[in-house]
Amino acid sequence: MKLFRTFLAATAVATTTLLGTGAAQAAAPGTDFTGIAALSNCSASLVRYAESVSTDKALVLTNGHCYEGGFLQPGQVLVNKASTRSITLLKPDSSRAGTVRADKILFGTMTKTDMIVYEVNETYASIKSRLNVTPLTLAKQGPANGAGMAVVSGYWKRIYTCSVQATIPQLREGDWTWQNSIKYQQPGCETIGGTSGSPVVSTTTGEMIGINNTGNEDGERCTVNNPCEVDANGNVTVEQGAAYGQQTWWLYTCLTATRSIDLNKSGCELPKPTRRR
Repeated sequence: MKLFRTFLAATAVATTTLLGTGAAQAAAPGTDFTGIAALSNCSASLVRYAESVSTDKALVLTNGHCYEGGFLQPGQVLVNKASTRSITLLKPDSSRAGTVRADKILFGTMTKTDMIVYEVNETYASIKSRLNVTPLTLAKQGPANGAGMAVVSGYWKRIYTCSVQATIPQLREGDWTWQNSIKYQQPGCETIGGTSGSPVVSTTTGEMIGINNTGNEDGERCTVNNPCEVDANGNVTVEQGAAYGQQTWWLYTCLTATRSIDLNKSGCELPKPTRRR
């Protein structure tokens, strides 16, 4: 999982090209830091549903394994849990726009997918007025193979570009299992620690089509930081250097008319809790 780890810092600083502070960046999808956020240990993004309105409380999306309380257990789902997490929002050129603060976690898990949805304590309109930051729109379906994509890291202020190689039916890492994971076509998206929670952005539409979460670092089999692919027959494949993201469009299957998340809604694809706190 692509959490920041201290031993990576020197290498990452040496090899990362920071996009920022100079001339304005091109406005093509996936080429700037519009809607991008940074956490103390991960990347994140300010997001909206296609149906969101300016008076809705704003949402921030990151990985479940970036939770301020530590890794979530398999089967554990957080629902409407209080949070006061501080989140830094960036300008399109990657410079700091300002901070917002979470009110609660609407949904969080590391089961089936790997994400946390924070609701912050102000509206999209307020954030636009105060910080001039606009959100990314969540796509309503996962990406097709070959689709152009960018992983935009607010933690490192770095953009990786490549394409979608495949959708992997099952990905295992340590005690966790994810379904329909997005595998990146290399080279181009060799993500590092701290890129966890980065949005996977379509370079065609600019929509968020997934969330970056892991990669196989050492070539090990199904261990932490070394996920493995499992096919329908149970055959395990390991590819050192492979990187992956997780599905976010499942949120739409659980939305109510008021844009709240209802895990009991018919057709909801998000996991229901077997462990809950």
